[in-house]
Amino acid sequence: MAQPVRPRPARSASAHQARDAPPHAPARPRSGPRAALRPGATLATTATATAVALMNYTSPMTTVPGISAALATPASGRAWLLNGAPLGLAVFLLIVGSLADDYGRRRLFLIGTLALGLTTGLGTFATTTLAFTLARVAQGAASAAILAASLGLLVGAFPAGAARIRATGIWGAFVSAGIALGPLLAGSLGSVDWRLPYAVLAVAALLTAVFAFRTLDESRAPRDGRPDLAGAAALGLAMTALLTALTLGRDGWLRAPVGLLLIAAVALAAAFVAVERRAAAPLIDLSLLRSRLFLASSAGGLFTGLSVIGLFSCLPTLLQQALDMSALASAWLLLLWSGTAFVVALQARRLAGRVAARHQLAAGFVLHAVAVLSLLGTLDTAHPAHIAASVWLRLLPALVVSGVGSGLLNAALPRLAVESVPPERAAMGSGANNTARYIGSSAGVALTIAIATTDSGTDGALLLSVGLALLATVSVLSLRERR
Repeated sequence: MAQPVRPRPARSASAHQARDAPPHAPARPRSGPRAALRPGATLATTATATAVALMNYTSPMTTVPGISAALATPASGRAWLLNGAPLGLAVFLLIVGSLADDYGRRRLFLIGTLALGLTTGLGTFATTTLAFTLARVAQGAASAAILAASLGLLVGAFPAGAARIRATGIWGAFVSAGIALGPLLAGSLGSVDWRLPYAVLAVAALLTAVFAFRTLDESRAPRDGRPDLAGAAALGLAMTALLTALTLGRDGWLRAPVGLLLIAAVALAAAFVAVERRAAAPLIDLSLLRSRLFLASSAGGLFTGLSVIGLFSCLPTLLQQALDMSALASAWLLLLWSGTAFVVALQARRLAGRVAARHQLAAGFVLHAVAVLSLLGTLDTAHPAHIAASVWLRLLPALVVSGVGSGLLNAALPRLAVESVPPERAAMGSGANNTARYIGSSAGVALTIAIATTDSGTDGALLLSVGLALLATVSVLSLRERR
């Protein structure tokens, strides 16, 4: 006997929304204790890993003299001790950002944390400048996976609005925390053995990987098409040629190898653009270049690297020379700048909704320019003890003011990186923004060292930082969205 057909219950509105949700929409929270902690655990994991990556990045800032002495690094090779990690970051950030969106942000994040632990551990066994530099490049590549995937994971864990703004603000603050703690760790443990800080950071990265494996959920927004291997190769080679030229340029910009590398960088960049126009799943959607908000995000990252990170990467060495400081003492001074940036970045989320991210960037650059201007004449030569007191009266306020500006920058950049791209391309947006930042930092370090060692001296390097900050202010203010 046929059973009567029972009418199916009507779907609720929420059921229709769940059925029609785009593939990149975050899954509904599962039941159980882990589900309740997922957003907080995602934020804690990504923020911790980011801090560890930035600590690794900044660790050599205060210990370049000690490392170069231990490895018998010539003066011409010292820039590589600082530029190894930025090179890896700049080359791989955009690549891993695109891969994270397509193949899984959690997957790339785990690969990054594991690779950072392993390569940092290997760096502790380096006995030559070349081996240490190669390890640093690999550490930069691993850090690229962490930084690019982190914002994508946060977008998946936090809905658009106040919660996401708060999360990206906290993540940006941990960028400042990593910058602050890296030199302090290196300055304190490096006095025992320069390898010891890297051993500690290797263990920290591996522990973070274990925590990430247990807490993170996968998040992806796959596209049709094969991986853009040709674009990745062209971009990687272009960035390598450019940053190698900038680093070698400190020994003479008119030398043939520098010129050839710059020409190669331009040619490879053109090849990258041509490949991206034809790729089914490009590393970067070139239509984003028509977005003024995306251009403002990229310009903000580039000039933060050029003006701020470029100068402060070299500042501990300049302080050691001018004020006869130890590595640990210069690390504590750098902590005044980066610690201020951490506190300000944490509080800057309160500005969201009242101050546009572009205006926040502009304010940060202006404060940095004012602070650096006040340092003119203080770091150009070694100061006797009776003069050093007046130097301190100018140096300490300048570090605080620049720290406030850096905190505004570190909070605004991840916010703008996410806002300037579609949600499903969040890791790509993060990769593009951070690529610009670390290209800028590599170029900034090379230019700062090159100018500081010429007749212009330290004051010339300070004026370069000021000029770039003011140019950045004009750029981000002019790049407003058309209505």
